[in-house]
Amino acid sequence: MAGVDVGGGGGKGGRKSLDSEVNMIPFIDLLMVTIAFLLITAVWSTMSRLNADAQVPGPPRPDVEQEKVEPEKQLHVEMRSTEKFVLIWKQGGTVVSTVDVPRKDDTRSEGSTRVIRYPDLAAKIEAEWKTVGQHRDASDKKFDQAVLHTDNETPYSNIIGVIDAVYQAKRPYNTGKKAENVPAFNVTFSVN
Repeated sequence: MAGVDVGGGGGKGGRKSLDSEVNMIPFIDLLMVTIAFLLITAVWSTMSRLNADAQVPGPPRPDVEQEKVEPEKQLHVEMRSTEKFVLIWKQGGTVVSTVDVPRKDDTRSEGSTRVIRYPDLAAKIEAEWKTVGQHRDASDKKFDQAVLHTDNETPYSNIIGVIDAVYQAKRPYNTGKKAENVPAFNVTFSVN
């Protein structure tokens, strides 16, 4: 067995000797297990790596021609003015067309709730979608995008009225065995 001398002495003041034996075999066993664990986990960490590139500007391989993907058209509904709505079709940063729709708030009471509807806006959005919208086929799983632009002071009931008007445009959509009429647009917000 291995022993460790911890110093100390023998004779002064009648003290007992501080020499003792420490069993080193468990420490050596622990060291061997730790080395084995580190070697095994080092191999696992390299196996779990994913090779990825950052897709920085420019093609990943300059020798291969990249196909150009045109951005899809989006309908932007501006409701910042109190007199009119502005419908803007954009493709990327390019404005394709612009239409002004007079703003007429049709206020109703449904039970104890005040509801605002915009029937002229709903009719114009549906007509615009039928001429410019891209996803009309029932088997197409994508939807056209509508972006609602409003300011921070717009009442919630007016925003809901505009969203309801956007959802009036319907398209067929296959849900397995049959085609159902669903809203043609997904609506997102842009609040300034």
